[in-house]
Amino acid sequence: MSDRTWGRLGRRRPYFLAGAILSTSALFLMPNAGSLWMAAGLLWILDASINISMEPFRAFVADNLPEEQRTTGFTMQSLFIGAGAVIAGLLPWLLNHVFGIASETSTAHAIPLNVKIAFYVGAGAFLGAVLYTICTSREYPPEDLAAFRRSQAERSGLRHLLREIPDALRKMPTTMKYLALVQFFTWLGLFCMWLHFSNAVPVVFGASDTSSPLFKAGAEWAGVCYAAKDFVTFLAAFAIMALAARVDHRRVHALCLILGAAGLIAVGFIHGQEQKWFLFSALALGGIAWASILSMPYAMLAGALPPQRMGVYMGIFNFFIVLPEIIAALTFGPLVKNYLGGNLVYAVMAGGVFMGLAALLTLLVPRTHGPDTVSLTPEVFPEQTAIPSLPASE
Repeated sequence: MSDRTWGRLGRRRPYFLAGAILSTSALFLMPNAGSLWMAAGLLWILDASINISMEPFRAFVADNLPEEQRTTGFTMQSLFIGAGAVIAGLLPWLLNHVFGIASETSTAHAIPLNVKIAFYVGAGAFLGAVLYTICTSREYPPEDLAAFRRSQAERSGLRHLLREIPDALRKMPTTMKYLALVQFFTWLGLFCMWLHFSNAVPVVFGASDTSSPLFKAGAEWAGVCYAAKDFVTFLAAFAIMALAARVDHRRVHALCLILGAAGLIAVGFIHGQEQKWFLFSALALGGIAWASILSMPYAMLAGALPPQRMGVYMGIFNFFIVLPEIIAALTFGPLVKNYLGGNLVYAVMAGGVFMGLAALLTLLVPRTHGPDTVSLTPEVFPEQTAIPSLPASE
């Protein structure tokens, strides 16, 4: 839809503003949910609303930056995502220990006040960041606005939208087809980590009773490891930015994925609470992979997409994040129970195998970036300027 939009706020900005308003509302309401189903419904709204913001925002970055600056643009997103995750993870602790806001509740199922306030701060930060972007950035209008308006009228409505997506799938650029496979196995590995690492750490510690102090210590250490991952993501973004300016993007991304895979597979070789720092290091390697996952695939993809379909292809690219998550959520529980002896450590290791496979597939992606690579834009889309603008028609 954003590909075919032009108004007072431009092309992409109306969509990530709408997504931010919906996300902010869900974040405010979620800690006050009166039932599990209400909380689950708000989580679904939040997840969908974040995508309404993020997918047009990725297209917005690609629209506004010339080819040679896109890698930096997407890597800066990784940097701020890492920084935001670190602050978000620490926020309930800071509110309790620094600002003295209570973390205890009078009833068993109540949400602590410090957690509620953390939700509210996150909601305000989300909306504030989007409003700042809208007020301080601009979008470039179509070269022939009158022709674009006519095309917009002809291609409006749900029926055209339902035709647009299958047509875009049929005409998907070759680079995107390879990157879709990379994304599929990458996110299958990530979801194995997110779903099982927190419960695998107590197993590594040797805890079998979920009510034991050792199990609780393992769960807490898993949280520390996730904080390390987010902090490393922040730092790794700088290194990736510098490396990507000199090295083939495919090799940079493959290297980062291999490091992440090695970290997840290493979890299976760590035993006992006395080796907990190895777990810390293992997930820190995952932070390097995460920094690259948030930036490099989009930098490689943007140079291979027709500007007039940047939005629809960025949205379709998200399919290959969601599909592996659905598959992992539906199948990994029974697989772990029936074939892996219920040992969640093996599930984390399987995530490392998937991520390693994604690294190998990355090397097969056709090259569209690098110092000796000519940009696709001038040759394939000669009507486009250095800063892409939407043509009158396809």
